[in-house]
Amino acid sequence: MNAQPARSRKPGRGKKLEPPSKRRRNRIKALIFDFDGLIVDTEVPIFRTWQRIYREHGQELPLDRWLTIIGTSSGSFDPVQELGDRVGEQLDEAALDTLERLYYAESTALQQLLPGVAEYLADAHRLGLKTAVASSSSRKWVMEHLERFRIGGQFDAIVVREDVKKTKPDPELYRTALQKLGVQPDEAIALEDSTNGIRAAKAAGLYCVVVPNLLTADLDLTEADLRLLSLEAMSLPALLETVNGTKPS
Repeated sequence: MNAQPARSRKPGRGKKLEPPSKRRRNRIKALIFDFDGLIVDTEVPIFRTWQRIYREHGQELPLDRWLTIIGTSSGSFDPVQELGDRVGEQLDEAALDTLERLYYAESTALQQLLPGVAEYLADAHRLGLKTAVASSSSRKWVMEHLERFRIGGQFDAIVVREDVKKTKPDPELYRTALQKLGVQPDEAIALEDSTNGIRAAKAAGLYCVVVPNLLTADLDLTEADLRLLSLEAMSLPALLETVNGTKPS
């Protein structure tokens, strides 16, 4: 299922899309998307899944601890270890993993792409821009979702945690994506939703647009170059005009 197009006219909607070579001062050749919370809202459902598991064990899952692992696979918080410490016993990790998948599937049965994602991918293709995913999640997790929404083939590169030694906030995921796309840092835009993601993108030298979700909206996202309520809030042609008029930071 794809996100529905906006009914109201957004900045840049309705304009004839021109190839990047014809756009004045254009330097952008690629878009690099984060995955969790940016393409699909996986972060709120997975948090609520673990909230449910914790409550079934008579515990509350601290949001502040959970936020430390959003956008990275190298955070110090381990929900299984934390829960085991709280209840004072060694928990069956395989059983909890099965429960996690069951509860997550229940809560995402009607899941859709986040607003504007389908339009950005379509516009990027028409404009001749390359696209990639740079995610701290596993390849299995990312591909399951991309295939579910039938958009895996729309990306020129998919870079996940198995492809690097360090995940976000380290810039290696972005540097690897840039290498696979064959573009320079100042020729790509990073689309992110978290502090860890922003730091990775900026460390790699990219212009970064942050689109926070319900969990990340209150994090410190000030290092991003531009903040949007959703990708629907600014069309890709309008974003390119904005970025092309901005010197790389």
